[in-house]
Amino acid sequence: MSLKATFERNRQRYEEELTDFLKIPSVSARSEHKQDLARCAEWLAGKLTEVGMAAEVIATPGHPIVYGELLEAGEDAPTVLVYGHYDVQPVEPLDEWESPPFEPTVRDGRIYARGSADDKGQIYLHVKALEAYREAVGTPPINLKFIFEGEEEVGSDNLENFVRNNKERLASDACVVSDTPMLAADLPSVVIGLRGLVYIEVRLRGPRQDLHSGAYGGAVTNPANALAGMIAALKDDKGRITLPGFYDDVIEPSDEEKKALAEIPTTEKELLEQTGAPALGDGEEGVHFLNRIWTRPTLDVNGLLSGYTGEGAKTIIPATAMAKISLRLVPNQDPEAVTQALEEQLRSLLPVGLEMEIERHSWGLPWYSDPAGPLFRAASTAVKEVFGRGPLFIREGGSIPIVPMIERELGVPVLLLGFVLPGSNLHSPNEWLSIEMYHKGIATVTRLYDAIAREYRA
Repeated sequence: MSLKATFERNRQRYEEELTDFLKIPSVSARSEHKQDLARCAEWLAGKLTEVGMAAEVIATPGHPIVYGELLEAGEDAPTVLVYGHYDVQPVEPLDEWESPPFEPTVRDGRIYARGSADDKGQIYLHVKALEAYREAVGTPPINLKFIFEGEEEVGSDNLENFVRNNKERLASDACVVSDTPMLAADLPSVVIGLRGLVYIEVRLRGPRQDLHSGAYGGAVTNPANALAGMIAALKDDKGRITLPGFYDDVIEPSDEEKKALAEIPTTEKELLEQTGAPALGDGEEGVHFLNRIWTRPTLDVNGLLSGYTGEGAKTIIPATAMAKISLRLVPNQDPEAVTQALEEQLRSLLPVGLEMEIERHSWGLPWYSDPAGPLFRAASTAVKEVFGRGPLFIREGGSIPIVPMIERELGVPVLLLGFVLPGSNLHSPNEWLSIEMYHKGIATVTRLYDAIAREYRA
């Protein structure tokens, strides 16, 4: 039976199995879901076993790692490591979901559920690609190792130690990650750059308790006023971040990449439609909006809390104020140096009459890969066979800290081949995955097996 016939015969079952996967509420940030993550890991390991892999669930101090391998192609064949994560983001605000987040629902060719795009749908298409290839063709021409973690959404605390302690076991010639977007259904894309991340929480304390703003206003420093002013001072009126030396290590895109970016047909109107924002703004003055997202660093407030937020008015000076702040970094910025600069800047901006605590939450290195060599040639071949055109090489504004870690610890190139479309609501209510892209992803990965085998044996 041909691969095409295999896809068609199993299409509905592939979707039903994904639905079962999405029903498991594997929210890694919430302790009440610990058993759900363990159950999800066992379910996934069972599916790897069903498609012929030697699979196991590996305990960690946090959530389990699922590992599987199929090494039937022989020692002379290339070995590919496939990485992904089965944990998902929290679902709040729940009242903004049109259908329950763990009751997958199909509407207009999309499957809506938490984790459908990030990253359950994208790892499960790799499982189904292996099954389809074995059913239609036989033994894949490459050796495969799958590693799926349950802590990506909370910082991958235990994966780096696992990789570092199992280098021989994970030894491979290349790594493939499907946790990134494509520009459009008819514009397949391969991501060659990711931004890094610094994330901190700032807490200010002033008076012992909330105070009457009439009785004490003007004499006692207001933590909310102070924090708002401190945050505002972190950017100038042209949208540039004011940390000393912040831009010193930023590497500008090459002329070739700038030319390629100018040819990408994404418009400001499309970005507004995806986001629902009334207008674009907040970025560096005079910088193309795609460059703002992909190749320039940013600073954003991710959470802000102080004072009375209930119905009606309550005239107080709040005792505390809190902000969660993240910075997205680009090559070759150092997260540790940026964090230190940010902390020093905040201390210099702190008004008298307040105490400040800064908590570091997470960080990740930026990453860039030159799209040359056998792995990227193989990806171009596989994508063209399924989509009818080769991929665009783009950057992505998000962060995947595990990518530079794998590259560093295992010494292998990483291919970011994702199948999520823009506007898929990752980390937001009503997350969705295009069903057609799910099936095209399965087909593309089967072609990737053959393309990698040819490139690495050439």
